Amino acid sequence: MKINQKRDDAELMFETRTRMGEHYTANQVLGRTQTIGCVAVEITQRCNLDCTLCYLSEHSQSVQDIPLEEVFRRLDDIIIHYGVGTHVQITGGDPTLRKHTELINIVRYAADIGLYPALFTNGIAATRTLLENLAAVGLQDVAFHVDTTQRRAGFDTEMDLNIIRKEYLSRASGLGLMVVFNTTVHEGNFSHIPNLVRFFIRHSNDVGLVSFQLQAETGRGEWGSRDDLITQESMKRQIERGTSSPLPWGVIDFGHGDCHSYMPTAVVNNRVFPVIADRDLFGRFLKDFQHIRTDRHATHYQLILDYSLALLKRPWWWWPAINYFTGLAWQMGRHLLLSGGRVHKLSFFMQNFMDATEIEQERVDACSFMVMTAQGPVSMCEHNAKRDDFILQPLQVTKQDGTIEQYVAIPDIKKFRKVSGGN
Repeated sequence: MKINQKRDDAELMFETRTRMGEHYTANQVLGRTQTIGCVAVEITQRCNLDCTLCYLSEHSQSVQDIPLEEVFRRLDDIIIHYGVGTHVQITGGDPTLRKHTELINIVRYAADIGLYPALFTNGIAATRTLLENLAAVGLQDVAFHVDTTQRRAGFDTEMDLNIIRKEYLSRASGLGLMVVFNTTVHEGNFSHIPNLVRFFIRHSNDVGLVSFQLQAETGRGEWGSRDDLITQESMKRQIERGTSSPLPWGVIDFGHGDCHSYMPTAVVNNRVFPVIADRDLFGRFLKDFQHIRTDRHATHYQLILDYSLALLKRPWWWWPAINYFTGLAWQMGRHLLLSGGRVHKLSFFMQNFMDATEIEQERVDACSFMVMTAQGPVSMCEHNAKRDDFILQPLQVTKQDGTIEQYVAIPDIKKFRKVSGGN
């Protein structure tokens, strides 16, 4: 059953601004164009890899998938807490290990109620046919997690894994999906990051966003906290070595500054150009155009149309807009000609997860990345630190016929057991 409770967008934005507190700056996206960065819904705890850095618990493999009705209810809760248009990660474990008919129904339901669903997977079971079926029912993004923590046989370095990345790009090609690549950064692949960035630049016609997740000690992984070598600042320098140019980090605020760094760029002739480099200009832009809720999947033409119409009503922006586009075109110069005018969007995102034993409440309160649980949204870092508290708790599920059934996780016999039922 679809939800019938929807809250006013202004009320949701106000709640976000209040929650952000001092982190609601003039350049903060949350509370203006988005109520939250994204919300994860874990539809299975099972995984087909055993990574050296893993956020799952020792019990995850033993927990059967939560009932479909509970998944739908959590998707409904996302609308109630964050509103229509929220980006939702259909994740796990690896969600492709759930029955594919159920996975397709989950994505369809999310799209039908107004969410933007993304599949987060290691790609092993994400076949072309499955991606076609998911795209047909409303999947917006597919995020492939590929890196050396996964111990894939015969692939020793990040560069070796580019064979797999290319295969995944081929599977998603032509389906209208934005392709994302997630990479866990650790001491063993830190030096490979510049070359990996160059790979993503070369394939920016197919890749829309790349996310680098800094090593954190949580879950059942074998490795502990990351080396002092790996910080947000050192990662920014590694990315810049790959782009062969400095990038203006810190222009856009996205959640808590200690948690995320976001850098949207344009790639022209394999050269990277920041979309916006002036923090003051972006702050003023965000204030005057925050009412435009154009989604990131929009085409260049749709973006131009939306903002052109808004500019007509704001003549004080005409000169700054002309100056901005002229300056950007001047920077791109001959590369625009050499590329035949082709411009590709490529965003760099960095996630600085907290260790399970080092959770900071201030960062939890201003979190932009939540997990929807049976009790409501929880910060991803807090959820990973206390995963068993969430995945092993009993569930009360209302079936489509109105009956209520109680389920409890029984790890040792590898399934949920129905313990009671009735009206």
